[in-house]
Amino acid sequence: MSSPTDEPWPGDWNRASLGLCTLAALQDGPTYGYAIITALEMAGLGTFKGGTLYPLLARFEAAGWVEVEWRPGEGGPGRKYFSLTPAGHAELDRQRRQWAAFTSRTSAFLGGPAFAPRQVSIP
Repeated sequence: MSSPTDEPWPGDWNRASLGLCTLAALQDGPTYGYAIITALEMAGLGTFKGGTLYPLLARFEAAGWVEVEWRPGEGGPGRKYFSLTPAGHAELDRQRRQWAAFTSRTSAFLGGPAFAPRQVSIP
């Protein structure tokens, strides 16, 4: 018997959470795109492509949340490493608070922690 977590998450959910999860993947120090994608996949958040991640990282760099550094590769091409700036850490904290409030309200609307079905009255 499969559980709901065996199914892929709806694409809308992944798009909504990718920015926050990418910032969180950078919180422990500099890393590169493929490592971010791998961390997201290992956490069970879905499969992401570089064509989705790299434009997001470019927006983060333009916003001042991320710094970029090219490092030489070991026997191969160099890699672009990304790290959070102080503004990026602050943005991660802000988005975490927003996400916690949003998911709490969504869960309450859906019926609480057990997601028991409930009737919603619409005025």
